[in-house]
Amino acid sequence: MKNLEILDSTLRDGAQASGISFTVSDKLKIVKTLHEMGIKYIEAGNPGSNPKDLEFFERIKELKLPNSEIVAFGSTRKKDIKPEEDANVKSLIGAGTKYVTIFGKAWDFHVTDIIRTSLEENLKMIEDTTKYLIENGKKVLFDAEHFFDGYKANPEYSIEVLKVAEKAGAECIVLCDTNGGMFPSEIYEITKKVKEAIKISIGIHCHDDNGMSTANSIMAIEAGADHVQGTFIGYGERCGNANLSTVIPNLQLKKGYKCILEDKIVGLTYYARQIAEISNVVLKDELPYVGNNAFAHKAGMHIDAVNKNPQAFEHINPEKIGNERRLLISEVAGRSVILQKIQKINANLTKDSKEVQEIIDKLKELEHEGYQFEGAEASFEIVVVKQLGMYKKYFDVKKINVMNEYLTQNEKQKSEAVVKISVNHKDIIVAAEGDGLVNALDLALRKSLEQFYPKLKEIKLTDYKVRILDLEKTTAAKVRVLIEFTDGKNVWTTIGVSHDIIDASKIALIDSIEYKLMMDQNGIFNTIGKFIKKIMRMDS
Repeated sequence: MKNLEILDSTLRDGAQASGISFTVSDKLKIVKTLHEMGIKYIEAGNPGSNPKDLEFFERIKELKLPNSEIVAFGSTRKKDIKPEEDANVKSLIGAGTKYVTIFGKAWDFHVTDIIRTSLEENLKMIEDTTKYLIENGKKVLFDAEHFFDGYKANPEYSIEVLKVAEKAGAECIVLCDTNGGMFPSEIYEITKKVKEAIKISIGIHCHDDNGMSTANSIMAIEAGADHVQGTFIGYGERCGNANLSTVIPNLQLKKGYKCILEDKIVGLTYYARQIAEISNVVLKDELPYVGNNAFAHKAGMHIDAVNKNPQAFEHINPEKIGNERRLLISEVAGRSVILQKIQKINANLTKDSKEVQEIIDKLKELEHEGYQFEGAEASFEIVVVKQLGMYKKYFDVKKINVMNEYLTQNEKQKSEAVVKISVNHKDIIVAAEGDGLVNALDLALRKSLEQFYPKLKEIKLTDYKVRILDLEKTTAAKVRVLIEFTDGKNVWTTIGVSHDIIDASKIALIDSIEYKLMMDQNGIFNTIGKFIKKIMRMDS
C-alpha cells in the first residue's frame, strides 16, 4: 500500500465557511478526532490573525499527538520589508509548531493587480520567507495560490514560483485550485508538467466551486502528487473544499493508498458525524460514503437485487466505513422491506406471521392518516415495537399547555410551554421559554425528563420540517411534521401528523425522546453503535 500524506484544513479553510464559528474548545476536540484517525497534518489556523488562534496554539502544546503534526498557516512576508520585520511571519515562529504552511502568489495577475508588486519582488517574498522560517527551525509547506489559473495564463512564471520555493528549501509544493474552476483533465495534465519540473513532494488543494474538487484531487494524485489537502466533510469558503471523507475512502479502499490508519477506516462515518456535531452543522444525507442516504434503497427492483447480492447497487460494503444499508419504506418498496425491518427487532418473525400482517395493516392505517415513514424510520420502529408488545412506557405526558405572549409596545414575542409528566408514578411540572412554541415545548419536555434520564442532555434537535397535506382545507388542513435529532453519534427522525401543528410536533418530539431512551436501553435500534464499539476496542 502506497503512503499518501493528508492535510486536513477544517480548522483553517473550514472555519471560513458561512455559519461556522469554532471555539478554542471546538478546535481542540476536532484535533483529537483527526489525530485519532491518523491524519498526518492538521492545519489549525493563522496564529497572527486573531486572539482565538493565539490561544489555541498555546493550548495545543499540552496535547501529545504522535499520529499527527499541527501546522500553523500564514502568508509570505509583505512586499518591501524583511521577513524578520513582518508580524505575520514572526507569529508563525511563535506558534511553536514543527511545520508551517505559507502561501504565495503563483498567478501573475494577482501579483501585479492584487498585491500590486513586481513579479521579481513576489519571487523574493517567497524565497526570503521560506529561508527565514527554515533558519528558525521550521519545515515549510508552500501553497502556490491560484497556481492552475496562473499556469494557464503564464506557465513560465508559475513554474518559476514553484522552483524558487523548492530551491529555498520547502518540503512540499502544494498546487492550489483556489478559485475552484478547473476540470479534471486540466488538473491531470498540468500536474504532470509540474512533476517533470519539480523534484520534491507535490500536493494538491482544490475548492469545489464547479463541483469537481474530489475528482480534481484524485486526478492530481494519478498524475504524481503525493500530498492531498481538504476539509473532512467538505465545508469551506464559498462552495467548500475537497471533501476528505470522500477523497480518503476513494483513495484508500479503491486505489491502494494509505491515507489514514488502516484500522480507522471503519470509523469514517462515526468521525464525520462527530466533526459535524462539534461544528454544529447538519451532515448532508447525500454525502458519498458517510451520508445517511449513501446506501439507502427505495425502488422495489433495487431492493430485491440488493437482497440477492448487495453488489448489484452498492459500490462498496457500507460496513467498511461504518455506515449501514437502509431499505426505505415507501409505496415502491414492497412487503419484503417491511419484513426485513421488522426482523431487525424480532428475527423470529416470517412473512406468514400474523404479527407481520398486523403491523402492515397498522402502517396502512397510519399512511391513510398522512404518515410517511420513508424519512422517519425511528417512528416506524416505535410502531413495530408497540405492535409486537415490546414497548416500554418510559413516561406519561399528562398535560401540555403552550402559549405566546405578544408585547405590542416593542413587538416582541414570548413563547412558553408547561408540561406535566409522570415517571414511575411521580408527577412533575416544568415550564420553559423558547424561540417559538415548538422550541419551548421541546425544552420543557426534555427539562422535565432529564432528571430521570440524564442521557437526554446529549440530544439536540437538528432539523424541523412541516408539510401541509390537504391544501384545499386551508387552515383546517392536516400537517405533517418531521423532526431530526442527534446525540452526537446517531441521527434519527420521527414524524407526527395532526390538524394542529403543535400537536403534530408534540407527537414527533415524544417519539424522538422515546427512541433515544430505547437506544440507550437495549441498543437494537442503534444504527452505528457496533462500529463505535469496534473503534473503541481498537483504541484500547
